[in-house]
Amino acid sequence: QGQLVESGGGLVQPGGSLRLSCAAAGFTLDPYAISWVRQAPGKEREVLVCISSSDLTTYWFDSVRGRFTISRDNANNRVYLQMNSLKTEHTAVYYCATDGYSGCSDGELDFWGQGTQVTVSS
Repeated sequence: QGQLVESGGGLVQPGGSLRLSCAAAGFTLDPYAISWVRQAPGKEREVLVCISSSDLTTYWFDSVRGRFTISRDNANNRVYLQMNSLKTEHTAVYYCATDGYSGCSDGELDFWGQGTQVTVSS
């Protein structure tokens, strides 16, 4: 059975950058739209941004537009989230997820990775 595996999280100072990676094990990511979702302590999950199988990007959370960039590398079976100019309020667990479709929509995401912790602190 396939799984999504996130990596790249860690501790970073305000103003710093991180690149998160979402790797697929046991299946290929090519046909699927992939979303990045975060959950901050005590808050609900927020779907931030999605990339379709044809490389179209949809931002669901406007405040990350221009700060976070999603991309995919089908040759390496990965989707990335480049995060720049990080703030303390970006501290959260970040997940990649898919609903199994090729396009980005507001449908329910039902296949998730385990998440990677991002902590922005001085």
